[in-house]
Amino acid sequence: MFTGLIEELGSIQVIERHERGIRLKVKANAIRDVQPGESISVNGVCLTVTETKKDSISFDVSPETIKAANLGNLRIGDRVNLERAMTLQQRLGGHMVTGHVDVTGTIKEKRAEGEFTIYRVAASPDFLRYVILKGSVAVDGISLTVIGLDKDSFSVAIIPHTASVTTMGFKAVGDTVNLEADIIGKYIERFLEPQRESRLSGLLKEEGYI
Repeated sequence: MFTGLIEELGSIQVIERHERGIRLKVKANAIRDVQPGESISVNGVCLTVTETKKDSISFDVSPETIKAANLGNLRIGDRVNLERAMTLQQRLGGHMVTGHVDVTGTIKEKRAEGEFTIYRVAASPDFLRYVILKGSVAVDGISLTVIGLDKDSFSVAIIPHTASVTTMGFKAVGDTVNLEADIIGKYIERFLEPQRESRLSGLLKEEGYI
């Protein structure tokens, strides 16, 4: 579990492709005392550490993860957002992020408004059903607040600090980002599903369809 508050902006040093999977070696200086087996969010994707060195961390990315997220598009030198798994002792400054990417989205608009940068991100209707105004969404692992929402996209405002310490400052129109909706909405929907199905079944019986 993560908070969506990025700890370090790392960079891709090595990419090894093997058996449809990928092995990534990421340069990281600020994140210390990481051991193999620990979980780290890389651009919003929960990955397991496989090897550590003085200034780098390695991960194996499975074919399923490559299909679900945008890690397969990374190139040598690309920057990535890094966050270690949260502990029960730290402040939850963002929101609960699992690192299990729902879908990828596409940046459709980027515009400056004073010191802020507004990004509009296109996403599928199945994802947007979990997005609400003033709610939280994880974009490449960054906990952001939704300031705009329509039928095919949502908008977020990036402050200068976030732009300087995360990948958002390097994103352009047309770029792909990993998206994760707030898990609370998904749990609520799941809990209510039996009730909805029960009401639908009762209605169909009343109308003589079943």
